[in-house]
Amino acid sequence: MVGVGSIMISKVLSGAVLGIDAYIVEVEVDISHGMLPSYSTVGLPDTAVKESENRVKAAIRNSEFEFPALKKIIVNLAPANIRKEGSAFDLPIAVGILNAMGFLKKDLVKRYIILGELSLDGRIKPIKGALPIAVASKEMKIKRSPSSEEGIEGILLPAENSAEAGVVEGIDIYPVENLPHVVGFLSGKITIQPKRIDINNYFNNDNLKYPVDFSDVKGQHHVKRALEVASAGGHNIIMVGPPGSGKSMLAKRIPTIIPNMSLEESIETTKIHSIMGMLGNNKALVVRRPFRSPHHTISYAGLIGGGHIPMPGEVSLSHNGVLFLDELPEFTRNVLEVMRQPLEDGKVTISRASTSITYPSRFMLIAAMNPCPCGYKNDPKKGCSCSPMQIKKYISRVSGPLMDRIDIHIDVPPLKYQELRSDNNGERSDIIKERVKKVRMIQHRRFKNENIYCNAHMDSRHINKYCQIEKESQDLLEMAINKLNLSARAYNRILKVSRTIADLAEAESIQGDHVAEAIQYRRLDRRES
Repeated sequence: MVGVGSIMISKVLSGAVLGIDAYIVEVEVDISHGMLPSYSTVGLPDTAVKESENRVKAAIRNSEFEFPALKKIIVNLAPANIRKEGSAFDLPIAVGILNAMGFLKKDLVKRYIILGELSLDGRIKPIKGALPIAVASKEMKIKRSPSSEEGIEGILLPAENSAEAGVVEGIDIYPVENLPHVVGFLSGKITIQPKRIDINNYFNNDNLKYPVDFSDVKGQHHVKRALEVASAGGHNIIMVGPPGSGKSMLAKRIPTIIPNMSLEESIETTKIHSIMGMLGNNKALVVRRPFRSPHHTISYAGLIGGGHIPMPGEVSLSHNGVLFLDELPEFTRNVLEVMRQPLEDGKVTISRASTSITYPSRFMLIAAMNPCPCGYKNDPKKGCSCSPMQIKKYISRVSGPLMDRIDIHIDVPPLKYQELRSDNNGERSDIIKERVKKVRMIQHRRFKNENIYCNAHMDSRHINKYCQIEKESQDLLEMAINKLNLSARAYNRILKVSRTIADLAEAESIQGDHVAEAIQYRRLDRRES
């Protein structure tokens, strides 16, 4: 057994996550003589942090170091006004105790940010939120001069998290596997090679391939056209059709025609998955756009986020990707209503008594529903058994304010036998994707000074500036509103979709045929006469 050195105070740097960002935590350990031996943790620790006492004691003893069981130990997590959660403080607390006892080189300890969960035998287990903590550590390193006494050299973290944290350039990531490994490094007895990650390898074609393709879908050419328009302009879309018409099949293929994520988008998306522990071992980045499809029994907190300590929900997990809500009217009304903020603002704010956290949630909403409760309204082969009152009640489950935020409504009819037997499946996803990429580039140039990225994000000011239409198109739009019983709220949606259709046609101005096509995408706004 290794003997106890001098007793003193020790400070170790670690990190914690708040929202999708992280902040540096100072883990202070004071070991002193007292009337009775004790161990206490202060600084607003949650249950997992309080339980670290037993894990740290066992890990130190089972790693053949002596734990100061007869001393008074106080662990302080600063800043003390923010609640600390999770098990990532196990390793820095253990390092703090061993440092205070004189086992480590103090000038080495203060130059590293340390985090990790300890097993009872001293092994270091993976944690959540390694990527945002690495970003915060890099920012701290930039602020502190490397030559100063408080300079930061790198991060010690579990080997399973090293690839994830390694995507952050400008700070060294040192993977560690057990407590003796850490002690050997911080005492100068062994060296650890920092983890090196080539980010470009994650954006190669193999990682960006999808197992599905639009050419898998038989027929439904007008629906594919609507989905191309939606993807090109970032528009939300709802598909209305009977069971078995291919709504889910089409929705699952939308990520295959949306342009690939940039590195900035990938890191922001990865942060969200990181704090939820959804990356998996040695996975560094989310490079394919998320596709989330929650069941209609999902709770308010599951969809929007929440909990005693607020965590992101499905709307944030689908950030920079697609959120697919199948059987939309089956979702609880109040669950759907909370989606209005993320659809409008691209973010969601969760407030609690102690804190308020904002998560990004800029996604493309794809919804699907039946035309009536039984699903067979207007089906030529199967009769509908629903009364007009039942149909009206079913449709009204989706509120007007929510429907107002969906730009495109499209009918998905059942397939005919000839279409099922046909060998002509239409265009592949990569061909459609190239057209969508060209349109997104047009919008990028258009909005480069506007702080928006696609046509769907335009507000009234942008619509007035970029969606001017000629007299002929104005007359057509007026007729659509007055004669076809379109609601007034459809006006801006039609103009935004018209702008995207014009972009697909590489037209500078919006023409009458662009407006006419956009009008056809407002099915659910047509009021019954």
